[in-house]
Amino acid sequence: MTAPAALLRAMFDAAVARADPLLRVPEFLPPYPGGRVVVVGAGKAAARMALAVERAWPGPLTGLVVTRYGHGEPCRRIEVVQAAHPVPDEQGTAAAARILELVRPLGPDDLVLALLSGGGSALLALPAPGLTLAHKQGLTRALLAAGAPIGDINLVRTRLSAVKGGRLAAAAYPARTVGLLISDVPGDDPATIASGPTVPARSGTAGQALAVLDRYQVPVPDEVRAYLAGSADPPGPDDPRLSRVDNRVIAAAQQSLDAAAQVAVRAGVTPVILGDSIEGEARVVGTVLAGIARQVRRYGQPVPPPCVLLSGGETTVTVRGAGRGGRNVELLLGLALALDGAPGVWALAADTDGVDGTEPVAGALVRPDTLARARAAGTDPAAALAANDAHGFFAALGDQVVTGPTRTNVNDFRAVLVTAAGGG
Repeated sequence: MTAPAALLRAMFDAAVARADPLLRVPEFLPPYPGGRVVVVGAGKAAARMALAVERAWPGPLTGLVVTRYGHGEPCRRIEVVQAAHPVPDEQGTAAAARILELVRPLGPDDLVLALLSGGGSALLALPAPGLTLAHKQGLTRALLAAGAPIGDINLVRTRLSAVKGGRLAAAAYPARTVGLLISDVPGDDPATIASGPTVPARSGTAGQALAVLDRYQVPVPDEVRAYLAGSADPPGPDDPRLSRVDNRVIAAAQQSLDAAAQVAVRAGVTPVILGDSIEGEARVVGTVLAGIARQVRRYGQPVPPPCVLLSGGETTVTVRGAGRGGRNVELLLGLALALDGAPGVWALAADTDGVDGTEPVAGALVRPDTLARARAAGTDPAAALAANDAHGFFAALGDQVVTGPTRTNVNDFRAVLVTAAGGG
């Protein structure tokens, strides 16, 4: 069998490669419409998606996409704006306003290509009339710190937006809109990817948005509360302005897990895909994965070793300490503590966009001797977890996974490799 660390990295690399926009975008492009073609978009993969369109599109086009700082690509015909994530900034707000200006004059013979991926909700941040960027920034920071799941955060973002929840496609009508979506959300619901700028709103009332804010004890400015109390609903499924929209999910976590599984099979390791949408508090999910790995070692269930437990999805971190955060590394530290040095168990968890939390680090690697090496160096793993400082913990061990921006995003990738049976 390939060395465990190398095998885990090969599986992660295959998962990321499977979602590369340069490979995925061309086969989903629509025919040339004959009219104007305007490309717009937002997300961590948006610039690479735009580059893929430029390379494959047979006719003239123009447009603008917004991506995270450091995730740009050298496009020639489509302007690439870089902005902040996960808390929006002025660059993203200005880009969103310009995107609406680009699509509003289009007619029925024209085409809008909307390139949307994970991160698009923060990057395409245009507050609804009467609200400010500061309102959205404050609410986003508070919800992230409280450990709110992405679905709840996006529900609030959508209700307070001038572009999400189908509003982009409504602004483009009567032009035809084709959305090419790279999913980073559990279930791959187009309405949730980047908060659905081209998708009819199907759920999430103003009252529900307020309930989310109250549940996480987020202070709500009077202006926001008043807006939610009197705001109109975003375009719904029966809105005629969304009758000319075709949304296509072109890459998703399950496809990437399948690619990783193929790498495992070639190495003589049995892959077990646990799910593409596993959520929850990161350290708790790590403890659960450790329990499954122990079952494999003790009883050969659900399959005997060598095997690898693969999963995707997005966990959350409730910030209590002053550490450097990161949901994948926090999951791994929880897993390592639960395994307590069990031999023959290795793990890698990383974000497929190359950034775990706010650090320029994708994730990390757990080895059977992770805890022993940390303690020998004078580091207390439990204290690091309590401080939400898993990034610092793995950096000190030299076990970080650093890729740089991958320019795609199908959420988190996790692989727990069990190489041998035993009693632990």
